[in-house]
Amino acid sequence: MIRFIAGKKQSVNSGKDGVRVSMRVYIGFDDTDTADSDRGTGKLARWFEKELPEGTRLWGAVRQQLPVMEGIPYTSQNSSACLIVEGVDPDQKQALIDRAAAHIQHHFIEGSDPGLCVMEADAPAAADLIAFARESCTRVVTQREAMAAVKGIHLSGHGGTNDGIIGAAAGVGLTLYGWSGRFIEFGGLRAFADEVQVRDLESRGIQVLSIDRNALVPGPADWVDTRGWLRPRLWGYRPILPVRNRSRGCWESLGTKRKHNGSEHGTCHSPTGYRKAG
Repeated sequence: MIRFIAGKKQSVNSGKDGVRVSMRVYIGFDDTDTADSDRGTGKLARWFEKELPEGTRLWGAVRQQLPVMEGIPYTSQNSSACLIVEGVDPDQKQALIDRAAAHIQHHFIEGSDPGLCVMEADAPAAADLIAFARESCTRVVTQREAMAAVKGIHLSGHGGTNDGIIGAAAGVGLTLYGWSGRFIEFGGLRAFADEVQVRDLESRGIQVLSIDRNALVPGPADWVDTRGWLRPRLWGYRPILPVRNRSRGCWESLGTKRKHNGSEHGTCHSPTGYRKAG
């Protein structure tokens, strides 16, 4: 098991004690399920929010896609998950690792090959880990390469072949990179209605970005049809929701659930709301 090292420090008010030091920590999970299990690594990762130490908070959870190619074993989609946790005191870091490891042991599916990676935001090995993560998107990489990239960051296997350390390390590296992945949790995104105004998304820290040819800027009062699947991308270290224009004041987000048939969507019927098409 590789040692966890000190990283980014942030000043946080702590009342009578003056100022305390806290950190942003990245926690990568991979390969915790099997092909016939009823849950994936993303769900296991999101469940960990309830296990966070007191005083810390989940900033976001990001799904990272890894390549599907010959020579890479994977369950169904070859994705890993990375949690971004804020407000971690230096004396909480080992507890965070221990809780994450115990969380895997409690929830992983027998027959999987779980891996865990935990690091602080500006750990000295961050650049090497990002380089490894980007390389892992282009070819088959090995456990040895993953361990060489982390250099002092916590990386551990928790069963089977321990191949999950590769995806866990890559997931953290890609999230650190800041231009990869989609959020599976951020600001209560799963509680939003299928149709939501731009201003409401922005108030939660989700920037709405038009990717149309003419790239008209969505207005605060415009509506976005998420088609029941609000999943901002991690672009520029921020949650960005890419949208296409459907009509005046109406936008739709990219992507749907894998089994979505695309036959139902919302349509603007007035400046103040949507109605279901059909």
